Amino acid sequence: MAATDLHELLRSLRVWAPGVTELPPFDPATAPTSPLQLFTTWFAEAVAAGQPEPHTMSLATADEDGSPDVRIVMLHGADADGWSFATHDVSRKGRQLAARPEAALVFYWPALGRQVRVRGPVTSAPSAESQADLHARSTGALAAALTGRQSEPLGSPEELRQASEAAWEAARRDPAALSPTWTLYRLRPREVEFFQGDAERRHVRLLYRGERDGWHRQLLWP
Repeated sequence: MAATDLHELLRSLRVWAPGVTELPPFDPATAPTSPLQLFTTWFAEAVAAGQPEPHTMSLATADEDGSPDVRIVMLHGADADGWSFATHDVSRKGRQLAARPEAALVFYWPALGRQVRVRGPVTSAPSAESQADLHARSTGALAAALTGRQSEPLGSPEELRQASEAAWEAARRDPAALSPTWTLYRLRPREVEFFQGDAERRHVRLLYRGERDGWHRQLLWP
């Protein structure tokens, strides 16, 4: 595709098309005192609106030199301990979190014109808890974890096929098999921002900032 074709395609696209997206009103004055409460409500509303894969999120990290990186991962939970996700601690993102234990998350739910952004320090759960998280998931998730070697150079698709087949066999044979490098991470938020799109571009942005005396709320210009 030529660059001019790409530009024409981009100009033809629209966001929040009628019939696809519903932009519900959001009065920040009625927002709860805790961002977790509002996130839980918005997440449930995204599911009810038919948003595909609402539990996926962008995870941004940085390496030891400060170079940024981002990818899509799955939310494993959100509670008083933070927003959780998992990966191998020897993967690229695992190494980056070891070097710089800070991260940012973004959820985007276009069915409702909503975003949620979360920033804060990241800690890793104990091994037993990480393995329990893995074993609560599907056989395919366990097989993928047992395949391992995430982010390492791959010699060929055949090499992956053989390793994956062996991992699937191991996962079916022993659903409690351990993956020592699999790690559950928790991001404890310092800031959580909720964005509600508006058809007149008067978008609502509500920022929760954690202070010693609790959460403080502030509106931001869109």
